[in-house]
Amino acid sequence: MKMCHSCGAPLNEEFAGPAENYCKYCTDADGNLKSREEVKQGIAYFIREWQPPMSEEKVLERAEHYMKSMPEWAD
Repeated sequence: MKMCHSCGAPLNEEFAGPAENYCKYCTDADGNLKSREEVKQGIAYFIREWQPPMSEEKVLERAEHYMKSMPEWAD
């Protein structure tokens, strides 16, 4: 299965967006990739939903670390 190059979401019917390699959460309505900060905030939201409570600083640190493993954001 193809995955979003920005966040790793599966590019299936539920998550597919207007861009070939990015999900609907990582792109705007025209299929343009959102900014690094916008994507990081989205990933941080996801982390908050399934992880035990942690500080905002720690959540953003984990989101940044995760993004480095994605093709779009790899250093």
